[in-house]
Amino acid sequence: MIDSKQIALAITGASGAPYAKRLIEVLLASDMTVHLMVSAAGRIVLADELNWKLPARASDIHAMLVAEFQCRPEQLQVYGEQQWSAPLASGSHRVPTMIVCPCTMGTLSAIACGQSDNLINRAADVMMKESRKLIVVPREAPFSAIHLENMLKLARLGVCILPPNPGFYFNPTDIGQIVDFVVARILDQADIEHQLTPRWGE
Repeated sequence: MIDSKQIALAITGASGAPYAKRLIEVLLASDMTVHLMVSAAGRIVLADELNWKLPARASDIHAMLVAEFQCRPEQLQVYGEQQWSAPLASGSHRVPTMIVCPCTMGTLSAIACGQSDNLINRAADVMMKESRKLIVVPREAPFSAIHLENMLKLARLGVCILPPNPGFYFNPTDIGQIVDFVVARILDQADIEHQLTPRWGE
């Protein structure tokens, strides 16, 4: 039986670390249990964009982020890239939704081709085969024909393709509001209530 209070989040090596950080923050504040996967390239980008120098070991990342977000330890589950014993590697897990944010074009390609050579790709493959919600936030510009073909292939399989394209009709005055706009769209697709941004017409 799936558990709506659990969610998986994968962070890969594309630019867009502030989106991932804000997602973790909001999900934990919503009393969700976050199953977190961070690729090696993702750790590099987090260091560059947020000055987060995440250690290599999953247990050490867990300790660092629990302190960062002041959450209950059991709210955050962190897995290594090759941790095949992780619940997310099997369709028997109870997590109904997975978000890949930000998503590199390499990860996008691997998911589209079913190349389950690490836990992130395998977890995404499991979400698709079990007909569960998979939200991919691809960050690249411009997109090549290969990128677009991979996105179309996944969209036809029911994957939500959500490029982080902010709107400006709400007249943002700082970067945080722009980040929240994108995160709000992701949360909407994950069916998670939030108050990050006003809705059109409000």
